[in-house]
Amino acid sequence: MSIFSTILNKIFPHDHPAASGSGATAAPATPQQPSPASASAAPSGSSTPAAAGAVQPPVTPMPAVDVEAVLVSMQASQGQELNWRTSIVDLMKLLGLDSSLAARKELAQELHYGGNTEDSAAMNMWLHKAVMQKLAENGGKVPDDLKN
Repeated sequence: MSIFSTILNKIFPHDHPAASGSGATAAPATPQQPSPASASAAPSGSSTPAAAGAVQPPVTPMPAVDVEAVLVSMQASQGQELNWRTSIVDLMKLLGLDSSLAARKELAQELHYGGNTEDSAAMNMWLHKAVMQKLAENGGKVPDDLKN
């Protein structure tokens, strides 16, 4: 199991789609370009999937999880002061995960960090923001100040 999947499993309820693996992804959130074959398969001028003959199941909204409330509750129950709001190390400690440099480098690889992993300060700041953004993308309600 990836480190990010473990983070999801620690924060999201076990029955949440993201925690079960169906919604979780460590891939960057970039839209895929259609292949030339699939792009030409749709009749020109059609803008709806139904017009192209595709039947799509109804979309069920993913239930939102208040990430901040979960983490505040976890910290209160542990009784130790951790700066999880800005520190990836403290966030990982709060979740009971290995927060070593090696583990953070592995998480950086999972989340496609493009910087120098030897610059741990820059990597750590990027990781915290990336984790919060990924939590939001997977159904977490994350305050803007934690994502930016």
